[in-house]
Amino acid sequence: MGRASAAGKARLEETDLVFRGEGDLKFKVPLKDLRRVDARAGALYLEWAEGRAVLDLGDQAARWAEKIRSPPSLLDKLGVKRGQRVSVVGIEDREFLDQLSARVDDLTRGRARAGSDLVLVAMSDRADLPRLLKLREAIKAGGAIWVVWPKGSKEFREDDVRAYGPTAGLVDVKVARFSDTLSALKMMIPRAQR
Repeated sequence: MGRASAAGKARLEETDLVFRGEGDLKFKVPLKDLRRVDARAGALYLEWAEGRAVLDLGDQAARWAEKIRSPPSLLDKLGVKRGQRVSVVGIEDREFLDQLSARVDDLTRGRARAGSDLVLVAMSDRADLPRLLKLREAIKAGGAIWVVWPKGSKEFREDDVRAYGPTAGLVDVKVARFSDTLSALKMMIPRAQR
């Protein structure tokens, strides 16, 4: 970075690229602020308003460059594919629902339809968790339930959903950023019970 160099660890997060090197060399840059992203000969070249950096990533440089240039959409992160049966319960985000409607032909809103590949459900209180028992019955054996809740809530957290999962016969398999204000946790029936 500039004239300085150091060995360290780089992480490509959902919204930021973070580098923590030896000594004082470290930076965190929001992916949206990157003006230039290039991969050449195993190095990732980055440029943003406050600086420039080159990360020696070897075989990963091209993959990181592509992920930065073309981040997966929310529907991709949630695993929504054409031909799936999807149910949405309690999520009223108009833009999200429009994107979902454009991708799948079999969409049910307001309730979980039997035989769903995916159920997306909004929750905001621990008292909502018993709903997972009924939602589990609505998904196919290899299906999933995405529980969506407000970020930063002390009354309802990811750990609450994760802890309740076994009671409903579900295990957590993935966390995703749903929006600036919402997080999501993917729950599935354990493989041994499918």
